[in-house]
Amino acid sequence: MSGFGALLKEWRGIRRMSQLDLALSAQVSARHVSFLETGRARASRDMALRLGEELQMPLAARNQLLLAAGFAPAFGGGELKDEDRAPLAQAVEWMLERHAPFPAIAIDHHWILKAMNPPAAALLTSVGVQLDDSLIDALCANEALRGALVNLEEVEALTLMRLRNELSHLGKAPVLQQAMQQLQRRVAAHSRPVLEQMPAVIPTHYRFNGLDLKLFSTLTQFTSTGDLAMSELRLEMMFPVDHETKQALLALFRPTA
Repeated sequence: MSGFGALLKEWRGIRRMSQLDLALSAQVSARHVSFLETGRARASRDMALRLGEELQMPLAARNQLLLAAGFAPAFGGGELKDEDRAPLAQAVEWMLERHAPFPAIAIDHHWILKAMNPPAAALLTSVGVQLDDSLIDALCANEALRGALVNLEEVEALTLMRLRNELSHLGKAPVLQQAMQQLQRRVAAHSRPVLEQMPAVIPTHYRFNGLDLKLFSTLTQFTSTGDLAMSELRLEMMFPVDHETKQALLALFRPTA
């Protein structure tokens, strides 16, 4: 089996698609998919891109598929001009700023903190979390943050579920796999039952520096970009669960006219 074929078969397995499923989705014959996997046929650049799209592979994985087929990567970032990336960067800045007085952050696919608005900065830096820190490492080892989380066990269990969901999309991600194993050990030691179903609202209860905040998050991700780095960026927008949290944040971070 060729390198391309092995990679294609691996991702077919990750997506739980048969050769026939993939063939129908990509509008080719199952025989052709079989020949691509065994190396009896060579994929064109267009076919490699089409299969990557139908398998919903992350852009980095699609680049690997292209390389395995003998073609240059299609998705990058380093070669993009600043003016090409400017609309995306401006969109991130706009969303983070406009979300105040509620906290908002931007993290990459390894949960590294890349940006945050002033409310998020005020809250996170007070427990020692800075830009370019890993939020997974902070959750597991930052005692100031762990001590500020009233529902720490619930947050760990919910984070573990989120990591599992992300890994099902990313396929292989050693950094996240290691983090998941670390969290699995913590969750296994919990006194409360492990969550079997994601609740409608994911609350995180913070209590520190005289503040008592209950927040839930929504995630935003760029899905129509060829910029590899921006495609891996996620914006996490936090909202108050209750009136008391809303009023506390408004009092601290009310926007000025």
